[in-house]
This record gives sequence, structure tokens and C-alpha cells, in this order.
Amino acid sequence: MLAIFLQTLTITAPVFAMLFLGVVLKRVGWINDNFIHTASALVFNVTMPALLFLGILHADLRAALQPKVLAYFVLATFASFALAWGWSIWRCPREDRGIYTQGAFRGNNGVIGLALAASMYGDYGISLGAVLAGLVILLYNTLSTIVLAVYSPVIKSDPWSICKSVFKNPLIISVLGAVPFAVFKIGLPGWLQASGEYLAAMTLPLALICIGGTLSLASLRKSGDMALSASLVKMVSMPLLATLGAWLCGFRGPELGILFLYFASPTAAASYVMARAANGNHELAAAIIVITTLMAAITTNIGIFVLQWGGWI
Repeated sequence: MLAIFLQTLTITAPVFAMLFLGVVLKRVGWINDNFIHTASALVFNVTMPALLFLGILHADLRAALQPKVLAYFVLATFASFALAWGWSIWRCPREDRGIYTQGAFRGNNGVIGLALAASMYGDYGISLGAVLAGLVILLYNTLSTIVLAVYSPVIKSDPWSICKSVFKNPLIISVLGAVPFAVFKIGLPGWLQASGEYLAAMTLPLALICIGGTLSLASLRKSGDMALSASLVKMVSMPLLATLGAWLCGFRGPELGILFLYFASPTAAASYVMARAANGNHELAAAIIVITTLMAAITTNIGIFVLQWGGWI
């Protein structure tokens, strides 16, 4: 348990370092709102698609393919999304429902979930986690695009417009474009691979600096109740219900452990980028990311301890 706790801190500490750097840079005037807006657009349209494309390209989609695990994950994700959206209708003003819903169901599985799966289960965790990560990207980005479009002042919400928004989303385009390369083992030229890795390496630091630059005590106080509510749904209610459902369906061992880690991951940094792209309440999105990432070091370790104590993973 101590090793897992230290592994969690190893993953989350750099995240907080980048957030704090964004706060400091904004405070001393080295970045401003124009930079944050432009950099967020760069992450959404260029660097994050490069990161996702290379992640799918390098994944072995045929390894550790578990149809039952994938099917359960899809069903549980749709259920989590529906519950989060329904709760937001009761909990939030209309203009914040899309941001709240996204923050309450969308986990940072590509970074924290996958890293913890690899730490706990080695190569098997990496292979099964990578297959799940590809599914996560499609599900989370599609569902987030839909709920943000419904409440966004700049995105049309009729079915055809939502469908176009989904398939025009650079993150989804990058994943769909990468699948044939991964399936047929098509490599990229060395120079293109290196250039893509340069862009991909910028994604998380730049996105987190932008989030940190947006944070302020005033915005955290303003978003406090809603951000805390969404964070509790994301880090307590959703992992508990999804993991209990997986246990009742008969999952045990690494499959149950990896499902728990994916549903217990804190809210993804991409939710902030998409919130800004939709002209939504990005301050609320940033607050949810910070709170859930703080909570993850506690809730993840408690969940692992309980599952190991019960002999289920």
C-alpha cells in the first residue's frame, strides 16, 4: 500500500507543480488571458490530438482484449454520464450543467489511470489499460461534446449540429485516424514521429499551466459549492457504484482492479480545454480538476486497500 501511495504521489505531484507554475506565471505577469486563450486552443487543436494519435499508434489493440471488460466499461460510462447529467439538472444553473456533467464523469485515465494500472499489474495492466484508453477517448470526448453543445452559447444543439461537432472534434479525429495505423502496424517516418512526440510532450504541461493561470481565490470561492459537489460525485459516488456493479457482475483480480482505477481517476485536464473551446465556465472546470486531483491521492488508496483487504484484486 505504501508503494501504491508513493506511486500516486509521484504521478500527482508533477501535476500540481505545473498548476502552481501557472498561478505564479499569471501573478508575475509573464502570461495573461490572451496567452491562456491561445495556448488552450493550441492544446485542443494540435498538441492533444498529436498525443492521442501517438498513444493509439503505439498501443497493441489486439493484446489483452477483454470483451466483457470493455462492454461493462461502456455500459458503466453511459450510466455515469446519465447520472451526472441528471444530477446537474437538479444541482446547477442551466449554463453550467455541461461543465458540471463533464467534470463529474470524465476521468484522467490516459495519464493517471493507465499509470496506476501499469504500477499494479505490470505488462498486463499496460496492455488492457491501453485498450481501455482508446475506448475512453472516444466515449469521453463524444459524450462531452454532446453535453457541452446542449448548453454552449456558441455550439448549436440540434442533433445534426451535435453530430457534426462530434466528428469535427480534433481529439476524436486523431483517435479514429490512428486506429488503422495501430491495427495494420503502419509506422510513421522517423522525422514525423519525432515531430509528433515534440508536440505531444507539450500537451499536459501547457494545459495545466493554462488551468493554473485561470485559477484565483475568487474563482474558487465562486465555483466552490458546485466544484465540490461535482468532485464528490466523480471521486466517491461514481467509483463506488461502478466498482460495486463490476463486483456484482463477477469481475475479480486485475480486471476489477483496473476498472476501479479507471473509474476512480480524477477529472481529465482535457475537460478544461473543451470547456474553453465551448465558451463555457472554464473556471468551474479548472476548480473541479484541482479538487479531484487532490482527492485522488486519498480515495484511490482507500479503494485499493478495501479491494485488497477483501481479496478481490
